[in-house]
Amino acid sequence: MQQRTLGQTRQSVSAIGLGCMGMSEFYGESNDGDSLATMARALALGVNFFDSADTYGVGHNETLIGQFLKQGGAARRAQMVIATKFGIVRKPGQYERRIDNSPDYVRSACEASLARLGVETIDLYYCHRRNPQVPVEELVGAMAGLVKAGKVRQLGLSEVSSDTLRKASAVHPIAAVQSEYSLWAREPEKDMLTTCAELGTTFVAYSPLGRAFLTGALNTDALGEGDFRKHLPRFSGAAEAGNRALVEGLSRFAAARGMTNAQVALAWLLCKHEHVVPIPGTRRISYLEQNAAAVEHRLSSQDVAELDALFPPGGVMGGRYPEAGMAG
Repeated sequence: MQQRTLGQTRQSVSAIGLGCMGMSEFYGESNDGDSLATMARALALGVNFFDSADTYGVGHNETLIGQFLKQGGAARRAQMVIATKFGIVRKPGQYERRIDNSPDYVRSACEASLARLGVETIDLYYCHRRNPQVPVEELVGAMAGLVKAGKVRQLGLSEVSSDTLRKASAVHPIAAVQSEYSLWAREPEKDMLTTCAELGTTFVAYSPLGRAFLTGALNTDALGEGDFRKHLPRFSGAAEAGNRALVEGLSRFAAARGMTNAQVALAWLLCKHEHVVPIPGTRRISYLEQNAAAVEHRLSSQDVAELDALFPPGGVMGGRYPEAGMAG
């Protein structure tokens, strides 16, 4: 597995990470045994960058990773780079939430995550969402205190503006910014990717496969009631039909090169930017293996340009989230 540097540190992470959110909720029923087996296979393949958050399963996801760590002992902990997040506060089974960036909450959330993970230090700790009522200097100052206390190694921010990143970096180095970025979510190309490169910040791309829509294998009619994609604008009605046509073009591109859609989507990210690390999520070993193999494929500049044209910014129909989600 290829490696990429995390921020301005000497810490290296696998060029493709593992998003663990779906192991706990949002994408229908999951099985802890299958999830643990997928994590083990990820490490065997050299995928060492595991992404979680305290809100995923309202603590379940961190507890699951903690169980995985306990099974493998100190040797397994040494292999893994664990990222988790704070800031989204909600009740089990509810999407409605509030955003808490207060210094007291930053500290208490970190202690709770440490306990669930069963570790002494979190490798990368993100603010999951910003509450603009708390000055970014105050927020990052509290996070920096966790680094000083040895509870966190590196700091990150999720779904922020370039201006916020610059203000935050003036308080403490920001190792990573995490936002949605894929063939059908091109917003970071406006300025964030350039700002990250300038500041030495790694850009972590979540949902790099468009929540499985880009794979061409997702049957949106079969999504269960527990699958939050049923409520996303891009996955239904006229938007779904229009976006399906784009994915059909991607499928033809992939087939002509002996690749899966997922491998093309991931290779596109890796070939466009050296400071981008995609973190596709999956609960299945077979999909994990396909995703990890994307590092073996190199796309030419002509290939990248063709994909850029196939998914032009603004060409995708529907928003990334419903109105309530975009508010954060």
